[in-house]
Amino acid sequence: MTQPSVPNPRPNPGPEQPPNQPPNQPRICAPCRLAAIGAVVLALAGGFAYTAGWLTPARLTAPRIIDTFEAVAGQHPGYRRNHAKGLCVEGYFDSNGNGAALSRAAVFAPGRTPVTGRFAVPGGNPSAPDTSSPVRSFALQFRLHDGEEWRTGMNSTPVFAVHTPAQFYQQLVAAKPDPATGKPDPAKLKAFYAANPETQPFQRWVKAHPPSSSLANAAYYSINAFRFTDDHGATRAVRWAVVPETPYAPISAAEQAAKNFLAGDLDERLQQGPLRWHLILSVAQPGDPTDDATLQWPDDREHVDAGTLVIERATSQEEGACRDINFDPTILPAGIAPSDDPLLAARSAAYALSFKRRTREEALHPEIHQAKARTQTQAQAQTTSQTPTPSQTTGEHS
Repeated sequence: MTQPSVPNPRPNPGPEQPPNQPPNQPRICAPCRLAAIGAVVLALAGGFAYTAGWLTPARLTAPRIIDTFEAVAGQHPGYRRNHAKGLCVEGYFDSNGNGAALSRAAVFAPGRTPVTGRFAVPGGNPSAPDTSSPVRSFALQFRLHDGEEWRTGMNSTPVFAVHTPAQFYQQLVAAKPDPATGKPDPAKLKAFYAANPETQPFQRWVKAHPPSSSLANAAYYSINAFRFTDDHGATRAVRWAVVPETPYAPISAAEQAAKNFLAGDLDERLQQGPLRWHLILSVAQPGDPTDDATLQWPDDREHVDAGTLVIERATSQEEGACRDINFDPTILPAGIAPSDDPLLAARSAAYALSFKRRTREEALHPEIHQAKARTQTQAQAQTTSQTPTPSQTTGEHS
């Protein structure tokens, strides 16, 4: 007998596949994918929060430093949180080629490099008297022909007051104004200096060297050490200074009383001709500290005159080219690199945050600098008419 034919059983296809998914393709777990994306976002947010100091409020961060500057000096929208009072200058660096023995940076090849700079007085108040601090600063941006830049911020003292960012922050806290007097509490400052003997070299230097009578007759120092690498790969630690051709003279009693005389004095000197400084590179020997800006190197170290810095004109910081420059000392050309000094990274981070805040304020309120520029022009005209000429205050023509 013929058996009836039985159709082959249909194979079990397993779990039903989505209509647009190829057979045997693993199923996509939508909740798993969302969870993975959420984990990445959470990790990024956590990293941002950690960097900002939200998860570790006791950790020293750039926002804590800048917030403390604002607490000390008050709110001055549109201005740098430190060295707020200043003026712009422009000129060039004329390299003699000697620096090429230490660094392959193009700035040391013979020839001229355009420079934009800024003189300033420390502190966060753009209206502070010129005599509010014994220290002045000089920042420079070298614009190299190959498109690189070298930015540096120098002080008129060869040593810094503190060794670490933590000490710098503690010094700021000690300098907070007393609500009752509006001035720092001398007892708190005295306690800070007593607890930090590293500040003594700075205090001794300032006591022995009165401020100069002009921005033009002061030397300015890199403070920190940097690493210079030559064409052969040899690396040496270097500090530098710009040393003026104009002879030093201490501030006079008349200038001390004038309070705001530096800008007018500089304008008068520039009317007589360009001002010049020599860029002097100091080379460390083994054992010289590169991570401590409170310690000077011995005077017998090798010094290389790398060329002449020439300043030709000055403008107000409200209208000048320096206003929109962040003089971050870690922006360096090939052939120059930061040393192991911990202050350099802290300076870079704090400068960046200050730049971010003030440029945002400028963008939201452009009238800030417009009004200030008009006020300063009027004040400078009045100050210039009352300020003694350079020959009356220094006995020198420059």
